[in-house]
Amino acid sequence: MRAIIMLRLLFGTGAVGALMFTAPAAHAHTARAAQVVIVPCSETALVDAVNGANAAGGSDLILAPFCTYALTSAHSSGGAGGPAGLPNITTPITMTGLATEITRASNAPAFRIVEVDGPSQLPADNGRLTLTAVTISNGDAGIGVGGGIANLGGSVTVTGGGVRGSRASFGGGIYSDTALTMTASSVTGNTATSDGGGIFENAGAVTLLVTNVSGNTPDNCAAKPPLAAPC
Repeated sequence: MRAIIMLRLLFGTGAVGALMFTAPAAHAHTARAAQVVIVPCSETALVDAVNGANAAGGSDLILAPFCTYALTSAHSSGGAGGPAGLPNITTPITMTGLATEITRASNAPAFRIVEVDGPSQLPADNGRLTLTAVTISNGDAGIGVGGGIANLGGSVTVTGGGVRGSRASFGGGIYSDTALTMTASSVTGNTATSDGGGIFENAGAVTLLVTNVSGNTPDNCAAKPPLAAPC
């Protein structure tokens, strides 16, 4: 009752309004909530959502639970990294699913699933990909790198997801030039024709927390010397 009386007094005197308008203006202008986009279970919807997120400077994409997004063609030339199924990630983008999978369709031409571009490779880009409860599968970079994910200068964080059944020359599952963090995830059944069947660390840091990296060919992890293999 005392709290209700106090609120009435504040509203009656205009004190609440004063408190709201005296908040630091600079902070109000700089803090911008991430755009949240719900993505229906279709290839077109996912591609459009990534394009929109890049154009908006970043977004939180909520993927359809228990959905398999089957990519039938490449939607990015991939630049130096070769074609990619999704548009290249050039801004901070999160993708949150629930038993959700992004895969290359079995009858599709060869392409990796996703490329993340950042300032160490492309100064104008700020690619930061965060995947939660999302699995990447059946990517094929051919003689390129990173069949599932090619992290070319950005950062990649995977929680409760994984990369499986993908192929490349280096980093059949994942190739990373900068920061890769995986928690409670898996990298399995991937193949490299040269090295790093599961993960290839070309530069930067790879952090694996409670993550299973196994069953990859010819090895689970490899790194460019003098780096040590991350697993």
